Amino acid sequence: MPFTAMSQWLPFILFASVASITPGPTNLLILGSAARFGLSIALAIAVGASLSASLMLLVVGLGLGELLAHAPLLQTTMSWAGAAWISWMAYKLMRADAAGLDEHGVDRRQGFVQGAGLQLINPKTWLMTLSVTAIFLDGRASFGAVASYATLFMLVSTPCLLAWGLLGIGSARLLRQPARLLLFNRCMALLLLTSVWVPLLSQLRG
Repeated sequence: MPFTAMSQWLPFILFASVASITPGPTNLLILGSAARFGLSIALAIAVGASLSASLMLLVVGLGLGELLAHAPLLQTTMSWAGAAWISWMAYKLMRADAAGLDEHGVDRRQGFVQGAGLQLINPKTWLMTLSVTAIFLDGRASFGAVASYATLFMLVSTPCLLAWGLLGIGSARLLRQPARLLLFNRCMALLLLTSVWVPLLSQLRG
């Protein structure tokens, strides 16, 4: 890769890596799913989430971002709706029983859809796409330029998300006992709530 191209893409690669690997609802979903159901489920969720986020980046970069910038009420509504849905997921996880670890008990297609759908309601993902549009793209960016950034984001974010799946696999042995699995579910639920509500409340105070 020529030096000029590397200097152009490296800042975005670093941004995408940090945005993808830092804790958030999707990362925690991958971690918990890998621990309970295996790495293949985590991979399905990671691919679905990365593809969904990349498509969101494409749509935002091609004009939706400008619309959202002039519609603060719409932004707020989307953030609260996403926070409410993730809170519902946390509630269901808090109430879940200590089902055994069974890699064959979850449909991989369902994992793909769940990962993709979670990104659509994840305030962190919308904030990321808006940030990319503001920092790396301008209002006159062509379809090819926006598509290049969206594709590169998918290539960077997938292994970053899958790293959380590997972390979940590493903790699977600790969850063979029902009491530990119940504790794990409740900790994951609390982390989910923290991952969505702390940034949202900080944004409101700001």
